[in-house]
Amino acid sequence: MADEQRKTVGVLSRAFAIIDAVELRPMITSELARTVGLSKSTTQRLVAELAHYGYLRRDAEGRYWLGYRFTAAGMTDIAMPVLRELSDSTGESSQLWVRRGDLRLCAASVESSNELRATMPVGTTFPLAEGSSGHVLAGDFDNDPVARRRGWWQTLSERVPGLGSVSAPVRIHGEIVASVCVSGPLHRLGDDPGPRLGPSAIDAAHRIEKSLLDS
Repeated sequence: MADEQRKTVGVLSRAFAIIDAVELRPMITSELARTVGLSKSTTQRLVAELAHYGYLRRDAEGRYWLGYRFTAAGMTDIAMPVLRELSDSTGESSQLWVRRGDLRLCAASVESSNELRATMPVGTTFPLAEGSSGHVLAGDFDNDPVARRRGWWQTLSERVPGLGSVSAPVRIHGEIVASVCVSGPLHRLGDDPGPRLGPSAIDAAHRIEKSLLDS
């Protein structure tokens, strides 16, 4: 047990050293390895894990920056008034979803005033393969030319029978960091809610993007 604890502390110390170094300025893997005094292979393994969980991000030049996991709390505060307006205008529940490894996490949520509504408490997690926001965060959105052109993704009864949703990506410097979702029962949404709800979700996502960049 003591050996396992020491190993865990050692890994955490190395991970925090990498985060501290990147906080000062972006670096490529080899420079990071020299800065924190680790082998390149160990550094590559650690930065890959940190990037997977959103603590680091890698740009087109191979440099690592602090990831958008560090902006999650601020993004939630920014998103709440936008989600309230989105729910008021659409009459449906709205959420902000972020990726957490192979899951998506509800970071902010506003419920519809309708008695029959989609309810997603903050902290709820689902697999990325389920629901419109899951597809946005998993990368399916960027790999689909139709979705990229129209700006939204919809699902009908994919996760729960009778429930549908429409989601739009929140991007920072071109990278998807969150997803705005409008969800509700299909008897109100209809069999093709995207054209009606998609523009509202896109507008909400863009407003959150602008506030994040201005903050």
